[in-house]
Amino acid sequence: MARTSKNFSSLADNSYETWSKEDLIQRIQSLESTKPKSPAKSNPDKKGKKVFDFSKISTRFIALRFAYMGWNFNGLSFQYDPTPLPTVEEVILDAMVKAKLIESSDPSSCGFSRCGRTDKGVSALNQVIALNVRSNLDIKDQADISKDDRELPYVTILNALLPLDIRITEVCLRPPEGFDARFSCLYRHYKYVFSGEHLDVAAMKVAAKLYEGTHDFRNFCKIDGSKQITNHERLIHSADIISVNEKFYAFDLKGSAFLWHQVRCMVAILFLVGQGHEKPSIVSDLLNVEKYPSRPLYEMAHDIPLVLYDCVFPEMEWLSPATNFGESQQIKMQKECKRFNGLKLDYQLKAQIVSMMDQVFAKKLPSQKSNYVNLGDGVGRAFKNYTPLSQRPLGETVEHQNLKFLEKKKRKLEK
Repeated sequence: MARTSKNFSSLADNSYETWSKEDLIQRIQSLESTKPKSPAKSNPDKKGKKVFDFSKISTRFIALRFAYMGWNFNGLSFQYDPTPLPTVEEVILDAMVKAKLIESSDPSSCGFSRCGRTDKGVSALNQVIALNVRSNLDIKDQADISKDDRELPYVTILNALLPLDIRITEVCLRPPEGFDARFSCLYRHYKYVFSGEHLDVAAMKVAAKLYEGTHDFRNFCKIDGSKQITNHERLIHSADIISVNEKFYAFDLKGSAFLWHQVRCMVAILFLVGQGHEKPSIVSDLLNVEKYPSRPLYEMAHDIPLVLYDCVFPEMEWLSPATNFGESQQIKMQKECKRFNGLKLDYQLKAQIVSMMDQVFAKKLPSQKSNYVNLGDGVGRAFKNYTPLSQRPLGETVEHQNLKFLEKKKRKLEK
């Protein structure tokens, strides 16, 4: 017997539990064919967020001062290629994109400049960048100091989005005309912290003073052929060994500008002097490019103890939420300080436990010998017989390395 299909237009028969499988499928198909189609959405965002239109906002040029602990980052500078760890600038620019302060994390899109690069592992306390960001004020009001309380609270906005090992400390809403974070800097101030154990600090102090003045530092840096640098003269305003506390000292260094890895190379030589492997006069010898036309082979000091302590600029109007903004911003800043105190206590407690463990472990160790090169990391490099720098082979000259890079580049272009 042929099966009679149900009349789906009738509302009386809606007891679906009595329907056959075929009738249920037919009913579903009927409903789907009559279901109105939704218009295509112009914004595919599942959360329905509106697209932020940067063409309709005001912008302003600001400078930011910030600090960071460098051991969790792949250096300061933004990199277009992937890096093993994020860079400090990458994290800051991503936070700015998230806060809709800038449209793109590409530094070239926002008039970006930085004071000075720091390598992987190196920290900074007063690093400075400058860039164009979104503003709550029009151009006229931006120049009016009395309107500053209506401006976006850049410092607290960013600190709420950044990890605790990067802290924005101050903002300059009106940098001097023509300001560039790199070229407007008067000088950079570095500190390299080290333990004075088994070191002749007095001899290191004598050697450090020999760095002062204008010298050719080609034997105290890593040559980068891609930069084609030919002038390696740099002015050192002051160089000294200062006491930090009863155990630690710091190589305190101020200079107008520095070459790649220059500070860590300078420290490495000071360690050789402090251990008695070299005399303080080795500094003067290495600064003499006629005596040493290229750098003798030696290892540079460890990265973690190095801190870009300060970047000094002409007089600028730096504003901090703790003193210059309203009560609500101060409360937010206090909250961020409490969060940072938690991080600080965490490190202090771990250091205390390591110290307690050292007291137990050190009893099992034989007395330390001096046949190693101090690199500032507590481990150093062991040697059987120390070879003085004067007897070591020299690396390639600057001219040779620059020429080698150009030839390599030429071959690539030819291919």
